[in-house]
Amino acid sequence: MGNLTMDKLVNYCKQYGFIFQGSEIYGGLANTWDYGPLGSRLKNNIKDSWRKRFIQERPNAYEVDAAILMHPRVWEASGHVASFSDPLIDCKHCKSRQRTDNLIDDFDENAHADGMSEEEMMAYIREHKVPCPKCGKSDWTDIRQFKLMFETKRGVVEDGKNLVYLRPENAQGEYVNFLNVQRTMRAKLPFSIGQIGKAFRNEITPGNFTFRTIEFEQMEYQTFCKEGTDSELYNYFKEYGKKYFMDL
Repeated sequence: MGNLTMDKLVNYCKQYGFIFQGSEIYGGLANTWDYGPLGSRLKNNIKDSWRKRFIQERPNAYEVDAAILMHPRVWEASGHVASFSDPLIDCKHCKSRQRTDNLIDDFDENAHADGMSEEEMMAYIREHKVPCPKCGKSDWTDIRQFKLMFETKRGVVEDGKNLVYLRPENAQGEYVNFLNVQRTMRAKLPFSIGQIGKAFRNEITPGNFTFRTIEFEQMEYQTFCKEGTDSELYNYFKEYGKKYFMDL
């Protein structure tokens, strides 16, 4: 294909039935993609190979298929309700919206904004007069936190008690079912729980084709072990995962 650009790749995937823009005939919805006949088969081949390698071929490995909607207390316990958000800032001149830590790191890669507090990021922007990448001005609003979890309402009466979330990751489905799997499978430590399923993130950052989409599938895998054996297992699975990708 010569010099492969992202535009060429997107057009190729569309032309040959791999991936289509989501809701395209109605103008499309940003960061959503529909998998066509070949794309669906390709994706299912990858999922089947992962399931075979990580679940079926491993001792003491079990698959679950947890619900997308979970009790909101799950996400409170995991810390997502309190802290799963992006720090955003708006340019007062051109109204473009930027993720604050990325804005600083793009300005100075040695700034390491991910380790800064909101106050420190705001002070850095004002002190260095960090410019807007769209218009070049340095005239910013204060930082606001943008929630990354999609919220929806359960039931027919709309009030705060009925708030639920579309899961932003699959892992909590494995954690809350730890005792169920251990008991029903008579599992002994160390054992693993994995699943493949949809996850959702209310991404403000523009996507790059199928990267950073708002709806995606994850293949997540948790191994539970006794204290003191974690480093050894981590190194084992790091090599196990690397070999899987190389084989794939």
